[in-house]
Amino acid sequence: MSIQDWIKNEVETNDVVLFMKGTPNFPQCGFSGQVIQILDYVGVPYKGINVLEDDGLRTGIKEFTNWPTIPQLYIKGEFVGGCDIIREMFQNQELQAAFIEKGIEVKQTA
Repeated sequence: MSIQDWIKNEVETNDVVLFMKGTPNFPQCGFSGQVIQILDYVGVPYKGINVLEDDGLRTGIKEFTNWPTIPQLYIKGEFVGGCDIIREMFQNQELQAAFIEKGIEVKQTA
């Protein structure tokens, strides 16, 4: 299985996936940490995938989305964005609305 196929499978089989540097319990960059804080605050279950464990994955995810930075958040197979976009969406209540719209329950809306 190619790295692109593996990424596609992860994105399609998990409702919420965050490709990040580090893990949800130990983020290894500030941007990944900010997105983790937002997801934890909103209270949605998600799968965190550490791109630092595999250079092929780290490069592959950037090619998969044609997006140059990590973290990258996917909701129900759709690429949402990186840290700046997620933070802005959260502040405007758009992130919470996106989860609800896709049938994913949130614990905090404000």
